Amino acid sequence: MIQLIAASTAYQVASLVAMIDSGALPATRGERVLVLADGSQIPEITTPITQSPGFAQLSTRFDRVVDLGELLWPRRPQQFSPRTEELPMWETLLRSHWGLGSQPIELVVESIQVNPAIALCRIFHDAPIFIHADGLMSYGPTRNRIDQAILQRLESLIYPDLIPGLKPLLLHEAAPDLSPMNPAHLATVFRSLANSCVDEQLARIGGSSSSCALILGQYLGGLGLLDEAQELELHRQMLVEAKKIGAQLILFKPHPAASATSALRLLEHAAELGINLEIYAGDLGAEIVALKLKPLMIFSAFSTALATCSQLFDMPVRALGTTNLLKELAPYENSNRIPLSIVDALYARNLRPGEQLQELINAISYAMQPQRLASLRTETQHFLETHPVERARYFKQRRLHSLALPNTLPPRTLSRRLAAQQLPRRLRRVAKRGVQRSLRFLRRQLDRVDS
Repeated sequence: MIQLIAASTAYQVASLVAMIDSGALPATRGERVLVLADGSQIPEITTPITQSPGFAQLSTRFDRVVDLGELLWPRRPQQFSPRTEELPMWETLLRSHWGLGSQPIELVVESIQVNPAIALCRIFHDAPIFIHADGLMSYGPTRNRIDQAILQRLESLIYPDLIPGLKPLLLHEAAPDLSPMNPAHLATVFRSLANSCVDEQLARIGGSSSSCALILGQYLGGLGLLDEAQELELHRQMLVEAKKIGAQLILFKPHPAASATSALRLLEHAAELGINLEIYAGDLGAEIVALKLKPLMIFSAFSTALATCSQLFDMPVRALGTTNLLKELAPYENSNRIPLSIVDALYARNLRPGEQLQELINAISYAMQPQRLASLRTETQHFLETHPVERARYFKQRRLHSLALPNTLPPRTLSRRLAAQQLPRRLRRVAKRGVQRSLRFLRRQLDRVDS
């Protein structure tokens, strides 16, 4: 049996290597083939996975490496959505192009809710499916409907136990086996990469300053979560907070897809504040940069690197801007809500991982996807009744009202909305048009009287 293992980022490759080394990823008697499906938002200006620092070292854990992106070009892997009648043709093509022969296939994919993972599962229609998760989104609910023919083949969900005690809700409706990986294995992989990768800028900074802070950009503007001015102001706040803790030098690591102008503007702000700021120009991942830099503090909005650096390396981290992001993030079922809520709870409010965090994430997840998590309704209702602070911070009152869950809407407003929502949408539109026509008629009559 050949194991096809799909990865869309260099971080995922490192995570998969840790899963292999730890034994969390099931062993196979046949080949392990790494299938690269670059998920970069702008791949033309980002470093290819195969050229990322340390990839040659990581790729030795696999028997072969193939690139789905090269095969599909100029289309991107995320656009790979073959029609049903094309599936046999694609299976023949992939088996031939990747040298799979007629051997049975086992799939290890991530982000099963979107392509190319869905496409691969449809093409290899009888392959057992293992899901590998690498970040904080796996703690939240499934956002898209997944075909039953795929759900029936799920074997397990493999994930690094980044938040001790917190159980993922991804694919909860399919009840897959949960296979947590001890995060110490991931820490070992990152430390090995940090020791083998050379970066002159980090070496110089490490040798010249023992009091450095690290700011991790996230390209929030590109995701539509903040506009460019708001994101710049958030980074400016991080500069101020880094200066307060005594950092003599601040290193800003921009998101790979962020524009160069945003970094230049941040440099201008730093000069106005009298702060010594450098922009990181290398290709190393956030965790490796942090290991080499050993910063006084790591600042970001809700980057997964806050969790990995805190849990794996016991580094001090702080989240900023989460209060505003929790208010502005829309729609409520946006998948970024779970990473944002976890980071806010742990690294902005400094709550400890434990039972209350699980209850909070369960309640948020139910409010996001009530149809898929119907079994969590009673638990969610109890949590909302007994935790008014969390109810106000993490939940939209309109959302709670629409789900008939405890909320803080005034009784008068509640009755009005209830009366309006009891009418079908079509009747509400008809009634609205009728009122508008009546108003126009009255205006015409008044105009005649005035004349």
